[in-house]
Amino acid sequence: MRQLILTAVLMTLVACGGGGPPTSPPPTGGSTGTGTGTGTGTGTGSSSGPTAEELEAAALILDLSTFGATYGEIESVARLGTEGWLDNQLATAPSLHEPITRRYGAEYGYEPGGLVPPTLYRRFAFFERALTAPDQLRQLTAYALSQLFVVSQTGQLQNNPLGLASFYDTLLVHSFGNFEDLLRAVSLHPAMGFYLSHVNNGKTNLDGNTFPDENYAREVMQLFTIGLYELNPDGSQVLDGDGRPIPTYDNDDIQEFAKIFTGLGYDDIEREPRFGRQRGALHLPMIMFDEYHEPGEKYLLNGYVVPEGQTGLQDIDDAVSNLFNHPNVGPFVGKQLIQRLVTSNPSPEYVARVTAVFNDNGDGFRGDISAVIRAILTDEEVAQAVRVREPFRRFVAVNRSLHAAPLSGTDYGATGFAVEYLTGQMVHSAPSVFNFYSPFYRPQGGQGLISPEMQITTEDTAIGMTNLMAFVLYEDQSMNTHPEFADINIELSEFIDLADDEDAFLTRMDLLFFAGQMSSHTEQVIREVLDAASGYSALERTRVGLYAGLIAPDQAVMEGEGL
Repeated sequence: MRQLILTAVLMTLVACGGGGPPTSPPPTGGSTGTGTGTGTGTGTGSSSGPTAEELEAAALILDLSTFGATYGEIESVARLGTEGWLDNQLATAPSLHEPITRRYGAEYGYEPGGLVPPTLYRRFAFFERALTAPDQLRQLTAYALSQLFVVSQTGQLQNNPLGLASFYDTLLVHSFGNFEDLLRAVSLHPAMGFYLSHVNNGKTNLDGNTFPDENYAREVMQLFTIGLYELNPDGSQVLDGDGRPIPTYDNDDIQEFAKIFTGLGYDDIEREPRFGRQRGALHLPMIMFDEYHEPGEKYLLNGYVVPEGQTGLQDIDDAVSNLFNHPNVGPFVGKQLIQRLVTSNPSPEYVARVTAVFNDNGDGFRGDISAVIRAILTDEEVAQAVRVREPFRRFVAVNRSLHAAPLSGTDYGATGFAVEYLTGQMVHSAPSVFNFYSPFYRPQGGQGLISPEMQITTEDTAIGMTNLMAFVLYEDQSMNTHPEFADINIELSEFIDLADDEDAFLTRMDLLFFAGQMSSHTEQVIREVLDAASGYSALERTRVGLYAGLIAPDQAVMEGEGL
């Protein structure tokens, strides 16, 4: 009951900018924070350290390029600079998810009815990597790509965590490589083959009245590469003489691409591979059975003809190259990466600049994802961009910034419980291939602006986020109801040390949770809350102050320092 009262009071304060102090003390459950996090500094910089401006710049780039910043990382990046940080991150090897998923499998087994459902293992692996992996930019880029190349748990995938972890690792491995290689790897991954039904997709059989499945052929164009309509480099639609958008493909094109993606079947580590087998290794690339591949010429986009007599994999290579070289790919993919990493409403000029880098990285190479990511994160619009933070990313960021870690052992399983239901999101759990939200979603009353994240920002997820923040701060993430996993502990000592210095406390909060862009209104609300809790212990003042900030509107919607 006390928690409900506190929540109601703080929400009133944040929404209205005033109100009296809490009428009852905050909860006293949970630990005092005994983790071993590195962010233990107590100041905002000194004459010999980074300036306030350098710290804010570091906080912003880390907010955009990681799953959450620690104060120690902010200080480090402030000294290193944005370009130095990006250089280091782009050179860091991938921290893969499959080995951790296998660790959970070895410990708890793979029986669907077991103590721990196997479908949870890849979620736990995700949280462990998101919170601890050194290659933060790569992890976040893969997360962004997972919302473009959507594979979701369904059917066989539900209880095959290795397949989903392997698919995510495919995104990780190719995150800083070439988009053409990424597209080929995605097209050949059995998790995608299962999800979009081009595994065991056989050639035309007129006697049996069967034809190649068109599902992947449609989605690889509509969702993964070129979109529905021809685009200008700035992402705007190309119009015909009557002012109508020009389709990028038609049903004939879908049928031709469907012929391309025939003959693929599961590989198998335990028995001889066979086309048509319904189960196989979901963590090994699909293999081609040429006798089931559609023969003959195929007519692709922009007049390209796939010659007769090639192997099935050669046909796929030609199709991937045909899509990769379409002029739409740069603005279509580039704009969605901007949306996932920076802002839902980039200007046409921002999109055009990123498209130019996609088309030529400066050394004459097309599709260099690392160059695209650098261009997105260092663009002149970044500091002024309006950003809506996904509920799921907000939750992960708070945990990472507060050094969340298991109280005992190495299992991060407790982190993954209940989060999907409270945020409306979870990796590889989208309701369809169209993701959790459309990249073109325009909410009512949004002045015509695009805001994909608002499609899942409902009354349920809004309340869910306030509850999650309370779970983290007050209950040691007590949404964990599974006896096998230790609770997750957070480190509050750096804020406890600042609890009696409101200015330092607010500065630290601003850097960690607002990327240096906390509004004056939110600052005033937190001050009022801290003042109202002046008689509490340092731990309780820390909790109530953090909670007031973490449920503030500008912790979810950042307006940019230039607005």
